[in-house]
Amino acid sequence: MIEVYSWPTPNGHKVHIMLEECGLAYRVHPVDIGAGDQFAPAFLAISPNNKIPALTDSDGPDGRPISLFESGAILLYLAGKTAKLLPADVRGKYEVLQWLMFQMGGVGPLLGQAHHFRIYAPDKLPYAIERYTNEAKRLYGVINKRLAHSTYIGGPEYSIADIAVFPWLRSWKNQGVEMSDYPHLKGWFDEIARRPAVQRGLEVLAGLRRPLTDDRAREALFGKRQVEQR
Repeated sequence: MIEVYSWPTPNGHKVHIMLEECGLAYRVHPVDIGAGDQFAPAFLAISPNNKIPALTDSDGPDGRPISLFESGAILLYLAGKTAKLLPADVRGKYEVLQWLMFQMGGVGPLLGQAHHFRIYAPDKLPYAIERYTNEAKRLYGVINKRLAHSTYIGGPEYSIADIAVFPWLRSWKNQGVEMSDYPHLKGWFDEIARRPAVQRGLEVLAGLRRPLTDDRAREALFGKRQVEQR
């Protein structure tokens, strides 16, 4: 059995969607990041960076249990376990992987900063808001240009690259972006949103989601609890 420790955020949704697309049996354990559950010793044992999601699989690659953290690593693990959503040929595989890394190194962190300074930061800093809003628009432009010439982000077939990027673009309004400005991206986005496995994945823990703007959540996510050594 696969055990998933997660919360309904873009990084959590990546893994929920992947599990649904692969048809794997799993149990989900909520890690309430606004309440500070990510700092519990049991969770830190499998996710030392105190971030969701994390995963344990009792049937690892050598028949022994394995635990993983970082959503990109989990996507790669599940793709390898099931031989799905990552091309088998070397050229196709690396085409997908470069776009997966684009999400991990660019889309996630920089759209996350746009969210932070536009929505969560107590002080609305014009420089930071402008910088990260402009970067969000630039990244949307990169994806739009890619999808003008490619059916999916990673190439001709739906893959873990699409699964990685899609959840981060669901909050385009909060990022200061107008989706209709990126027609190729919008067509792709609407297609991915219609996939039954994507819809099921987005429902995982959705009932627990709430605005992370109270003082307790701010302290857990952005305050001293987040940066202290453990």
